[in-house]
Order: sequence, then structure tokens, then C-alpha cells
Amino acid sequence: MNVILIAVIILGLVGLLASIMLYAASRKFAVSEDERIGKVAEVLPQANCGGCGYPGCSGFAAACVKAADAGSLDGKLCPVGGQPVMEKVSSILGLTAVALTPKVAVLRCNGTCANRPHVVDYDGVRSCRVQLLAGTGETACAFGCLGGGDCAAACQFGALTLNAETGLPEVNEELCTACGACVKTCPRKVIELRPKGPKSRRMVVLCVNRDKGAVANKVCKASCIGCGKCVKTCPFEAITLNNNLAYIDSLKCKLCRKCEEACPKGSIHSFHFPSRKPKPEKPAEVAPQRPVVLTPAEEKKEA
Repeated sequence: MNVILIAVIILGLVGLLASIMLYAASRKFAVSEDERIGKVAEVLPQANCGGCGYPGCSGFAAACVKAADAGSLDGKLCPVGGQPVMEKVSSILGLTAVALTPKVAVLRCNGTCANRPHVVDYDGVRSCRVQLLAGTGETACAFGCLGGGDCAAACQFGALTLNAETGLPEVNEELCTACGACVKTCPRKVIELRPKGPKSRRMVVLCVNRDKGAVANKVCKASCIGCGKCVKTCPFEAITLNNNLAYIDSLKCKLCRKCEEACPKGSIHSFHFPSRKPKPEKPAEVAPQRPVVLTPAEEKKEA
């Protein structure tokens, strides 16, 4: 009995000593969390999509508080919550909300089944990454969309769906939050986040093929061939040509659509513009008739 009692006492003393040591350690190494982090986290959508560039909404909240201490929230954006959420965050942190440029995911590829015929029958896992590891996909284009649907699977908001007819993903702009998950997932970097533009109007080169013109034209009917006509046509120097591929700078573009008319391959597309009015046909010009001069003999005949 005495042995059991001694063991209980020893265990009690060890437990007491351990609790004292833990308490002392917790006091010494305690990290106090700014209460503003919790308040900011409460107004965030808790999607934890990573579109802000931080590990979840709690990480973004901590980054916002740190940036607020430096005096500005420039560069901080919750793509899911958008402007309304950032206004709440700014209010909590005592700052003025900065107007944000709304963005949307854009598929920079028009390699539909009609434009880019399949040369290989792939009978494996329907994943872009798996197809890329197995080769160049089902078409001869080494740059375009693989059509595996990884982007659609990565989207938490149902904004991307695969079109069975074209074989390409389509973006529902009303559902897209520009979180960037599809951009990170795409192994060929075919999807880009671009400003929506005024009235959601924008001009985009729907091609990422960097092959030379003859090769690009062979693998896809709608590919950019790097002819440079759009560059010469643009009056605002918004288009650059690099590695046989044209690219439109959305900040410089004035939406005049001259490049769209100049592109011989139809690689440049306009979004959400009204239909062009047909040009009125010019009436055919009638050549002026010369006066008929009769000879004296012909005059006598006529008389």
C-alpha cells in the first residue's frame, strides 16, 4: 500500500512540475495576435481559394493588417469578394478603399475541333497534366489548350465548363471571380486574367502559338502567324509582336477594333461589342455620255 501511495505522490509531483514548466514556457513564448486580424477575417468570404496570393483567408487577413500598419493596402485584393469586401476591410483598418479593376479569366486559344483537327486518339485519364506528360495531346499544336478540363475542376465557383462541341473550356463571366485557380492549374498557361474593360468590352489575341507562320498555320486554322499587320494597324501602339505571336496590352488598347479587321487569320477577337452595321453599298458610277456628232451626210439622212 505504501508503494502505491509513494508512486501516486511521485506522479503528482511530476505532473505539477511539468504544468509549472508549461505555464512558464507559454508565458515566455506567448504570441499575441492583433484583434484586427480576426475582424478582417470575419468579413472575408472564407473561400480559401488562394487567389489573393496568401494561404487562405486568415493569411490574407494578417497580410492586410501588416500592410495597414505600413499605411496602404495597395496590391491587396480579395478576388472573390471584390470591391465590396475590400471596402469593409479598409473600413476596419481605418483606410480609404482603392478602386479596383475588375478582371475575368480569358481562354487565349481558339483551337476548336474544327480549327485544330485531332491527329491522335487519346484513351487515358482526362487530365491536361497527364496528357502533357504523355505527349503533346490529341492535336499537333504544342501550345494550345489540351481540353482535359483541369481548369474546370479547379474552379470552385462553377465558372468554367467544357464545351463538348468545340473541345474547349468556356468562361461564365457572371460566375468568374478572377481568383486565378484556373490560371495556376493550366499546364500550358493558356488562361489569363485580363481586365473586363468598359462595358465588359475587350480585344484579345486568341492564340498562344509561338511557332513560325507556316508551322502555326499548318496545325491550326485560327492561329496567329506573326505577320505583324495588327501591329502596323494599331494607332495606339497597344500591340506587340514577340516570338511570332501578337499580344494586346489592355491598358493601351482603345477598343477601336482596327486590328480585328486587319488580322488575316481571325486570331483577334472582340468581346461584347455591338454587331457591326453593314456598310452601305455605293451606287455604281455612270460614265458621262459623250455628245454624238453627226457628219453632213448623216444629218441629211436624219432629215
